[in-house]
Amino acid sequence: MSQQQDIITLEKKLIDKEEKLEVLKQELQDLKEEYIEKLEDAAGLTSEEAKKALLSEIEQKETQTIARIIKEREEEARLTADKKAQEILVDSMRHGALDYIAEYTVSVVKVEEEDVKGRIIGKEGRNIRAFEQATGVDVNLDEEGIIKLSSFDQVRREIARRALEKLVKDTRIQPFRIEEIVEQSKKEVEKIMLEEGEKLSHEAGVYNLSVELLSVLGRFKFRTSYGQNLVVHTLEETKIGIHIAQEVGADANIVRLGCLFHDIGKVVKGEGSHVKLGVDLLKRFNVPEAVVNCVAEHHEDKPFSSLESVIVHIADAISGARPGARYEDYENYVKRLSDMENIAKRYEGVEDAYAFEAGRELRVIINPGKLDDAQTVLIANKIREEATKSLAVPGEIKVTAIREFRAVSPEQSAV
Repeated sequence: MSQQQDIITLEKKLIDKEEKLEVLKQELQDLKEEYIEKLEDAAGLTSEEAKKALLSEIEQKETQTIARIIKEREEEARLTADKKAQEILVDSMRHGALDYIAEYTVSVVKVEEEDVKGRIIGKEGRNIRAFEQATGVDVNLDEEGIIKLSSFDQVRREIARRALEKLVKDTRIQPFRIEEIVEQSKKEVEKIMLEEGEKLSHEAGVYNLSVELLSVLGRFKFRTSYGQNLVVHTLEETKIGIHIAQEVGADANIVRLGCLFHDIGKVVKGEGSHVKLGVDLLKRFNVPEAVVNCVAEHHEDKPFSSLESVIVHIADAISGARPGARYEDYENYVKRLSDMENIAKRYEGVEDAYAFEAGRELRVIINPGKLDDAQTVLIANKIREEATKSLAVPGEIKVTAIREFRAVSPEQSAV
């Protein structure tokens, strides 16, 4: 019985203490609210405004800390980025090293017997005139044991070299035979250009191109840009561009095609810059727009539209700017001679024109059915005056207009 009373007594004591604690808690709450009111009156701020002020102060302090950290990280990233960029470029140039050796067209044909030169010249020089007219090259027979072929156009020189080698072995050297062999040699060179285009595209890792595009690419073998062979330049640029694309996460296939085609306009005949000619050609063959844009933008003629376009531009600059890669004087020389030929070709009655002797002589082939002798003399003078006025060619320009009529019967020919 006494234990039960003890328990009841303890329960009452606990209840009394709980009630006292509740009273104390209420007193503390009243004091808290009273002090908050006093703080608000003293500071002139409500509790919400005080929270915002406190948070703002903390945010300002933390912002300064964050800005300092960001600045430190940016500086670190800048130093690291420069080093990384250097590593990428150096490694890319190392990958651009080529096993391909450019084969420059040989302009010399060896002759074992000097009397061969007499047959090449022909009676009153008619054979050599026919050869120069058919090929568009200048033939030099002065040096013993060799015949030199001179022309700024490497395709012409290759056709002439092949034709001349056949003629040296042939005893039937006369104008019509010369023209026949020159035509054969032209077809051979066209076949070679197709093979070279296929070789170039496969070396760059591009397959299944159309025959027409491969033939155009094959002309790179016989074309230079500022003295740099286009095959070598294209392969260098392609390897460099692909490596950069892989390093920075760009589309390597777009870069590959952009690099391969970027200078294709340089071997296409037409009006406008090589960029415009290249873009027009690729559009005709339905090349993807991203690749066409790389070609259109590689000289910054229009703003870059993609990371791949920027990479093609950079790879082109690296290949072209390396020491010894290019010779600007050569490019200007070739352009001057091409311009000289184009001036003559614009005149009515002119079938073709060839520049010789570094631009000091221009030979013009006249259509005898359109111009008579007097008109031929007049055209020759007009061409000389325009070429002299328009082009900075050292010395006098000699214009030789050739008007030739031929009649052919089944038994014999007359020239």
